[in-house]
Amino acid sequence: MSQENKPGRRKRGGRPLKLIDVLRAIPEKELQSLVRRLRINVDEAKRIDVPSQVARALVGLPELKDPGLLPGPTRELLYRIAEEGGLFRVDALPVALEPLAARGLVFARGGNEGVELILPVAFLLELTTWEGENPRGLRALLAQASADVKSSVATHYLGRPATPPFSIALEDAWEVLSDADQLAAGVDALAPMERNLLQSIEHVGGEVDTEELLELEREPLRLRGATGATPSRRGVGFALERRGFLIPVHPNRHVIPTEVAVLVGAKRQRERERMRREIRELVLGEDHAPRRARFSEDPVPLTMAMALSVRDPSVEVKPGVGTPRSLLNRFSTRFGRDLECVSLLAALSRATGVWDPAVVNVSCSPGSLPFAELGGMLFEAWKRGGAWDEARPDAEVLRAPRESREASSVGVIREMVLEALSELGEGRWVPWSALAAFVRSDARTPGVARLLERGAGRLGIEPPTPIEVARRIVFETLFNLGVVDLGDVEDEAQEGELGTTVRLTPRGRAYLSDVPPKTRDTQASFLDTHALRFGAETLVGHAVAI
Repeated sequence: MSQENKPGRRKRGGRPLKLIDVLRAIPEKELQSLVRRLRINVDEAKRIDVPSQVARALVGLPELKDPGLLPGPTRELLYRIAEEGGLFRVDALPVALEPLAARGLVFARGGNEGVELILPVAFLLELTTWEGENPRGLRALLAQASADVKSSVATHYLGRPATPPFSIALEDAWEVLSDADQLAAGVDALAPMERNLLQSIEHVGGEVDTEELLELEREPLRLRGATGATPSRRGVGFALERRGFLIPVHPNRHVIPTEVAVLVGAKRQRERERMRREIRELVLGEDHAPRRARFSEDPVPLTMAMALSVRDPSVEVKPGVGTPRSLLNRFSTRFGRDLECVSLLAALSRATGVWDPAVVNVSCSPGSLPFAELGGMLFEAWKRGGAWDEARPDAEVLRAPRESREASSVGVIREMVLEALSELGEGRWVPWSALAAFVRSDARTPGVARLLERGAGRLGIEPPTPIEVARRIVFETLFNLGVVDLGDVEDEAQEGELGTTVRLTPRGRAYLSDVPPKTRDTQASFLDTHALRFGAETLVGHAVAI
């Protein structure tokens, strides 16, 4: 059976749909039922049609601003649909869908490849940021933007003044910004001054405050308010803001979304290629095989063991707050693994819904994923950066107060480290000093160091350096995710950085290539009357339901 046709596989959707288009496409009887169920006042004398009036009422539902009002399994399903861009194909209707369908938040459409769950764009842009989402992504930044910012972005893409509710007005903008080709065309079409400013901001880490923005765009006029300098609405920065390429963040920060930063950073490809070539020559020129090594383990068995353990009625993990330390210490002792490893996998499991009671449902992710793909899902959740932040002393983001869970610049360092590792031949050992040199020589490193220092000042902690963050990423996070092996770790105190080597594992190479790692084709079977061994194709939901 081919991988695409196996039951329970997660299937990605296509283009997102506008809310009004969805409401106009559903049968009249279903639309009237929705109106009666939610007690929506419809005025036939208004100039706008009934679907438009219903759409304006739906975007004001409290569940969008506070998904905590929804049951846990339903909330996790909503997040999974949003992570897929608003279109999520499943094999059968999940039980957790019923509250979303009853409130008119998610619609279902049948097809030859199963059922397609539709979260309209207007709802997608109303959702608040959740753990596991990239806090510097376009969707997250637009969702937290002020009404003035949303109005300017919507007006630019509509070609006419935008009117509230702005989540509906932004649907045309999202059609362009969520399409990689159209977004790239928009960046290429920028005027030289706009492009230079965007590159300058990306060069210093993708984030500046208002004073720095005015300096970069050489704006002579300085308007000051209670929170400091105010950017001019006639400057180059505002031209980028209304295109959605530079999003203001309260109170005085301006951030380039990750999707835009990737396109802008591609201009320095030749500079990074030179460093990659030096690393390759260093790796290929000598034998760096260590005398001793620590080999990483597959994170899936420990992840599933914890997922089974949290189903104990005596275990309570509250949503929206950090995982209890007593529970993490208990898991560390019970399973014989390092506390840092247990904390990392617990945070990523919560961010992906593995600890949610609805995981037993095999009609949608994560319950529909086989064991072979679970590790890749955890790796992608870590890359997004919403659940784990190596720049903090306690890396679990949920441990920080809600007002301190802001976008971090650690994602830029993750990108540097993964770029360096992707150039290494599978099975070859490379000195940590070569990877550290790659990070030091990157043109973005000084800007990232400044952002780390500024972020640490807001949190009241000691600021880490980019090299310290990169080291924590490699020696803790990637090792615990099974991406790298470590060599000569015990000799590090005597030999310094040169005595430490890193090797990309076959599993890590598969994660970086976005393909499932190769596993032995073993079937689930009983080893004896009390021991059951799961196979690579065992579904997560089936294992948890036992």
